[in-house]
Amino acid sequence: MYLDSQKKQEIFGKYGKSNTDTGSPESQIALFSYRIAHLTEHVKANRKDHTTERALVKLVGKRRALLNYVKRQDVERYRAIIKALGLRK
Repeated sequence: MYLDSQKKQEIFGKYGKSNTDTGSPESQIALFSYRIAHLTEHVKANRKDHTTERALVKLVGKRRALLNYVKRQDVERYRAIIKALGLRK
């Protein structure tokens, strides 16, 4: 499996406050970004998999909503997570 508990703890430790910090927006955004990258590669290889394509679009929307939330709360945290993950905006 591409995303096991060890990988999740690594992501949460890097972008969250601790390895068990699953609730902070930064850790959720990082997890969504990892899943989006994986699904993007899958959709590129399997062009007719429309179900996965729909799931990918929904994930991007969830990530965008969390990014908008962080931007409203604290612009510096928003800029930091964008820079850390290498997102466009």
